[in-house]
Amino acid sequence: METIARLAREGKAEVPVYAIGADRRVTTRSFEVAGSPLFIAEGIFAAEIVEECRRRGLLAGAYALRRPRGATFVRRLTRDLAEQRKAPRVLIRRGVALLRAEPAVLRRQTGLGAEAARARDILRRVAGLVASHPHR
Repeated sequence: METIARLAREGKAEVPVYAIGADRRVTTRSFEVAGSPLFIAEGIFAAEIVEECRRRGLLAGAYALRRPRGATFVRRLTRDLAEQRKAPRVLIRRGVALLRAEPAVLRRQTGLGAEAARARDILRRVAGLVASHPHR
């Protein structure tokens, strides 16, 4: 939360770099929003901070991507196999488990304050936020 606040306030912060294969953060790197009026924090755990960002006045929008589960499974498996993140058997087993869990994940994210929407709708809303931002 403090990193998000620092990015909003100062436009730069040290952010964590994760190694999926190692299942942990491996280092940090400097990140700057380069004068952009808004930035996007994304990831499976982003919804966990929606309410706190809203409370601090840092939230322009919160969205949970809703797409066909089969498409997500194929994209994830293709990416993970190409990047050799873990053994193929592990990736398939993990992918099937995530496929089954996806409806519950989406319910949790929306319960935490994110709005479920398709990718094209999210892109349109974010473009509208950027276009209407006073510091543009």
